[in-house]
Amino acid sequence: MAKQSMIKGASKPIPEPVLRRLPVYYQYLRKLNLESPREYISCAKIAEDLNNLAIQVRKDMEFTGAQGRPKVGYRVTELLKAIEIFLGWDNTTEAYLVGAGNLGFALLGYQGFKDYGLNIIAAFDSSADKIGREVYGKKILPVKKLPDMIRRTGIKIGILTAPASCAQELADAMLGAGIKAIWNFAPVKISVPAGIIVQHENLASSLAVLSKRLALLLAER
Repeated sequence: MAKQSMIKGASKPIPEPVLRRLPVYYQYLRKLNLESPREYISCAKIAEDLNNLAIQVRKDMEFTGAQGRPKVGYRVTELLKAIEIFLGWDNTTEAYLVGAGNLGFALLGYQGFKDYGLNIIAAFDSSADKIGREVYGKKILPVKKLPDMIRRTGIKIGILTAPASCAQELADAMLGAGIKAIWNFAPVKISVPAGIIVQHENLASSLAVLSKRLALLLAER
């Protein structure tokens, strides 16, 4: 049996699947609150709507500290707040984006990050055609200024959307200046020392899985 990935740093280790499910619950509850407001909601109702098990939902919610009421469930507003606080979305975290290409532009323009406590305050690139421009209100600065800006501002999160050919070099520069966590969208895995957090988002791998699942589905018909 594969060992389950655990995230430490709280009163008890947090399974990574829990951290991936909590945002799904949060989005579901926010949508529900807008479309058909209700004061309370049960684990059974959440599980039914999200195709999950009620006991799984209940165990996941225990990590947030939310308190439900017997035969009634959770107060929706309190559950939303508990998830926000647990995930750190009640406090804005600032980040730099490195690599102002098409994907970088898309991330700069995504307004939903505000709902999750993330604020990209600037982007960096080496292209003279992009340096000095403003994209969705974010200034694009020369990448050579990145280390000094990290040291001066104390930013701890870097979002990497650079090409594979320079991704490791840029990651090393960020880490050397004080970045502690990298959200990596570059099409290559980067190596980081112990104590550094890196989250890889491989779009090609996700597309490959999607395409294969679609092919299997169509073959069954």
